[in-house]
This record gives sequence, structure tokens and C-alpha cells, in this order.
Amino acid sequence: MQRVTGVGGVFLRARDAEVLRAWYATHLGIDVREWGGHTFRWHAGGTTTWTVLEKDADYVDPDQPYMMNFRVDDLDAMLAQLRSAGVRVAEEVEDGEFGRFGWAYDVEDNRFELWQPPRGR
Repeated sequence: MQRVTGVGGVFLRARDAEVLRAWYATHLGIDVREWGGHTFRWHAGGTTTWTVLEKDADYVDPDQPYMMNFRVDDLDAMLAQLRSAGVRVAEEVEDGEFGRFGWAYDVEDNRFELWQPPRGR
């Protein structure tokens, strides 16, 4: 049987695509290309998680059908950078077996997750 081998992309709808692209470029450092997106190249080992949550799961805001998770090298530094730029950042930081997690909201109020994997992941 054929099967998928990974996540090939994340595609967002936006009320104002130019504004949302600029927000992600400014605050998360995503190098948005002229075609409107960016292709990430994986240079180090790591994983990408795909999961289906129950409808009432509280891991994703109830008003959102999905949540994006971005890998970062230094969660505390990224959260501080976002706060200093006036970005809404959740106070909670979660430390666990799978690494450190924090959350923030983009200019269209989409909640996203920042993940600092444990060393070696």
C-alpha cells in the first residue's frame, strides 16, 4: 500500500494575504518569496507531527479548525522578541518530554505554537 511520507506544506487563507505574509516575515523571520510563501529545507534531524484531535480537544482554540506549530532554536528568546514587538503571547510555557512549547497570535488572531525540541530531536 502506498502511504504519505510527510507534510508537504501548510496553506492558510487570510482576510488580507499581504498583511498576513508581512506579519510572518516581520515577527517570525519567514522569508516570504514573491510567489507568497517559503520552502523550508530540513538540514538537521527532526520530526514533523500530524494528528487528528477530537472536536472538543482544548489543545487548539475552539474557533480554529487547525493550529500551526513552528520549530525554534530558543523558545524564550523568540517569545521575548514577539512580546517586545507588541505581539500577543500566551503567558503559559510548557516543558515536557517532547520539548518546550509556547503560543502566540498572528495579526489575524490565529493562535500558533512555537516548539523548541529537546536536544537531538
